[in-house]
Amino acid sequence: MSETKTLERVSPKTKAVNYEAVIPNVLKAMAGVNQVMDASGFERTIHHLVQLRASQINRCAFCVKMHTREAREDGETSERLDRVIVWDQVSDFNPRERAALAWTEALTTLDPKADLDLLRAELREHFSEAEIGILTGTVAMINLWNRIGVSRH
Repeated sequence: MSETKTLERVSPKTKAVNYEAVIPNVLKAMAGVNQVMDASGFERTIHHLVQLRASQINRCAFCVKMHTREAREDGETSERLDRVIVWDQVSDFNPRERAALAWTEALTTLDPKADLDLLRAELREHFSEAEIGILTGTVAMINLWNRIGVSRH
């Protein structure tokens, strides 16, 4: 890399924002939302799958690494984690997980052609209303965290 490129990368105008320094209370509040949702007892396997899939879609490398590690620490297999990216093409995931992953993709990509009515009906076959609320909150929060992470790339 040329010296000019190196200097450009560390320029105050182009360096990533240090959010921990400039908005620590916002990050603390965001972490607090995650703690409240974690306390709900929502199934950790699905929690990890959802966070990983949204992070893959959003191309947040830091988050993909972190959520893959956390899932493994909670007992998820490498084989299933390797196939989350193609969850709808393999038989590794049960109907409950598939419904959660479909909901995650719909809320992450915001495809105007997504049939949210159909997806909600599928969710209701596998989740309570409260669980759908936590699942939706989880998707929303990981998308928020991903955007902060990606802005640092």
